[in-house]
Amino acid sequence: MIRREAARTALAAFFGLALALAFPPFGAWPLSLAAVAALSLLTHGRTARQGAWTGLAFGLPFFAFLLKWLSVVGWDATIGLAFLQGLFVSVLGAGLAVTSRLPLWPLWGACLWVAEEWARDRVPFGGFPWGRLAFANAGSPFTPLAALAGAPLVTFAVALVGALLAYALRAAWRLRRTPEVPRTPRTVGLPVLGSAALALVVTLAGYAVPVHTKPADSVDIAVVQGNVQQPGMDFLGRPMKILNNHVDATLDLAERVEAGKTEQPELVIWPENASDLDPYKHPAARDRIQQAVDAVGVPILVGALVDHPSKDGYVKNQGIVWDPDTGPGDSYTKQHPVPFGEYVPYRDQLSKIITRLQRVPRDFWPGEHSGVLDVGPARLGDVICFEVAYDEIVRDTVNDGARALVVQTNNATYGNTGQPEQQLVMSKLRAVEHGRAVVTAATSGISAIVAPDGTVQQRTDEFTQDVLTAKLPLRDDITLANRVGAAPEWALAALGVLSWAGALFLGRRARSQEAQAKGQQ
Repeated sequence: MIRREAARTALAAFFGLALALAFPPFGAWPLSLAAVAALSLLTHGRTARQGAWTGLAFGLPFFAFLLKWLSVVGWDATIGLAFLQGLFVSVLGAGLAVTSRLPLWPLWGACLWVAEEWARDRVPFGGFPWGRLAFANAGSPFTPLAALAGAPLVTFAVALVGALLAYALRAAWRLRRTPEVPRTPRTVGLPVLGSAALALVVTLAGYAVPVHTKPADSVDIAVVQGNVQQPGMDFLGRPMKILNNHVDATLDLAERVEAGKTEQPELVIWPENASDLDPYKHPAARDRIQQAVDAVGVPILVGALVDHPSKDGYVKNQGIVWDPDTGPGDSYTKQHPVPFGEYVPYRDQLSKIITRLQRVPRDFWPGEHSGVLDVGPARLGDVICFEVAYDEIVRDTVNDGARALVVQTNNATYGNTGQPEQQLVMSKLRAVEHGRAVVTAATSGISAIVAPDGTVQQRTDEFTQDVLTAKLPLRDDITLANRVGAAPEWALAALGVLSWAGALFLGRRARSQEAQAKGQQ
């Protein structure tokens, strides 16, 4: 028994690592199907406690490998966050075990995957959506389903196919172990071939979903990646250095435009933290930004750290529209600061225990509205860094009128770790989900331009100074995913939880009836 449990635990850990390989930088998306199938098989028919252990054995190595980029901060941070996220998968494992006794268990299991991601995307401290099945499938046959009901539907479809494959494998194994069972269409075709065929249908269903990409019009843009001098926690270096990098790259762009080597853009996009000093308080920073804007002659969307005007000790992470004639204008403040990265929950208590948290000297103040900004002739939706992972932030931005999306990001802390690639696939999925082109402007890479169909048309290398120029399509039509919002996710998650509750109820009733029958004997 102990040897069998050890083998089961080892297999769960192995397939947890396999799921991590489905994500960038490896991007082997079929492994997401194999991993779901494996967890379904390993928890099938088990008790809730056994399923929970198997889920943890699966989830902990999955997140530890997926989030290894956090080791830049410290391996203890990686393992701590992986353990926290693994607890959600532990609960998922318990649910898969309990519901595996129900008819149609692959369906309930797929709903439970959505429920697990629903919870993990929201708690604690606003949630952490990294590692969603949908993000491993931003370039798979499942991707177009995002246009119908967003990332949750992609997760549901992937989980359903994985569970159906598990069902087919179990049915085939039972037939192999019981040779006395006659091979009839009912015993072979329905459980094995039927579930495999249904898995194929769900996999190919995305090809039937129209992905609308025809633009209403377009705008010529330039994306400036100024670069940083060093990766890691101390990427900022000395003050003004990153700002000067972006100004110099923009001045070079202006010279090439004047020389006729590059088309004149109608707007320019800088990344998050392009100005490492508050341009409202520091004349040197303001003058350098104005110099760049005057040289290129069009508005620049500037990423800047801005001191809160009335809350002493707080800072805002903003995208500011800087016009050559009127200077700084409309701005967007990041709504979802990263806990322990941009603010420290329970700072007074935790900073005494974890002294590393003192390296976050000021808390970021959250914004209160979506980032729809008029940048020159284009109405763009600004989303800053990790916000691209949160369904509601991107959805609200498009529903408020964004004709294209901009992801201003700064991944210099995690350069060359795989994290920028993981974030880029989120932009690909969002493009299809909302029918919008997505511009990723990164301080040190990866900057990219993604078409509304999710195709990466241009991208930069990491830790290089570069400028992308493109004709950005602008669209007004919204997808079904924008219309239905979070309703499908809530419905699927609720169905998963209710199936778990129903399985518990039926199990207790069966045990009660069994006890009564024994008592009557």
